[in-house]
Amino acid sequence: MIELAVVIPTFNEIGNVEELLARLDRVLVGTAFEVIFVDDDSPDGTAAKLHAIAVDNPRVRCLRRVGRRGLSSACVEGMLATGAAHIAVMDADLQHDETILPKMLQTLQNGGADLVVGTRYMEGGGVSEWDNSRQKISSFATSLSQRILGLTLNDPMSGFFMIQRSAFEGAVYGLSNIGFKILVDLVVSSPVPLRVKELPYQFRNRHAGDSKLDNRVAWDFLMLLADKTIGRWVPTRLVSFAAIGSFGVLVHLAVLAAALSLFGQPFTQGQTMAVMVAMVGNFFLNNALTYRDQQLRGWRLLPGLLKFMAACSVGAFANVGVASYIHGGYGHWVLSALAGVVVGTVWNYGATAWLVWVKPKKTAGA
Repeated sequence: MIELAVVIPTFNEIGNVEELLARLDRVLVGTAFEVIFVDDDSPDGTAAKLHAIAVDNPRVRCLRRVGRRGLSSACVEGMLATGAAHIAVMDADLQHDETILPKMLQTLQNGGADLVVGTRYMEGGGVSEWDNSRQKISSFATSLSQRILGLTLNDPMSGFFMIQRSAFEGAVYGLSNIGFKILVDLVVSSPVPLRVKELPYQFRNRHAGDSKLDNRVAWDFLMLLADKTIGRWVPTRLVSFAAIGSFGVLVHLAVLAAALSLFGQPFTQGQTMAVMVAMVGNFFLNNALTYRDQQLRGWRLLPGLLKFMAACSVGAFANVGVASYIHGGYGHWVLSALAGVVVGTVWNYGATAWLVWVKPKKTAGA
């Protein structure tokens, strides 16, 4: 009977998996465990490497995902793929300290907690050689999640934890599966408060390969917070779409101002240029962020852009029409303008989701 499953999401981690497995074998001696790697079709051959290892190591399994990505969703799929009573989640880059796994497991087995979190932010913990900017970003994200979601965890941004299977099963249907922060998602999605124990550890430097952190990780985190606060009323994609649209308004105004004051363009020409630039910018930002999981690439970008601009042009007419109608009846320009913006945004969101970022149809037998 398998007592512990260690779930490890991977993307381009071929240089780390053998060393990680060797370390797990050393620290989990005497424990019936399995290791489930969930690989997002790494181009460096990580999945092929793991499949070769699994031939001789029955503890190792690799779930290879094709056509989809995301650390949180990968963790959830790995956790659903095991029948172990206890499930650990950790990264493949050897930054998490595997030596505290036995203590995590003992804490759960003794009934002292539903969830044990490896934390960097308590006595005995640390963040290795992080520079000041990364420490400030992590501290800000930690404080933001604590304040907005009411979390009492010292390190809610931790990606290193172990959970009772029963606790995971209780939370799974409420999970957002957005971005990289599965721990926050699990704690907030649980229908009952989880008993949490935190254990300190020293966060280490990456063993091999490149970091996956980028600006989209921060955006995904903000969308996770949005989903956990207003997601029951407003789709998170719509929140992202509207936020990018708001940024597009600023771009529009900046381009228009430059066209009028710096280049002396007539208003109509400047306005046309501003609309085009804002639309193109909104398309690429939505493609990279809002529809990251359905991102258009290569030859699909141009027809996608043209469809986006066509749909948003109709949305602009709807915006003006609704605003003008309300203004004619009630005369309040602010409310009229806001009503037009809401109608235009909802139209643009729905139309572009239908025309531009279309989910591929499943073929028969798939």
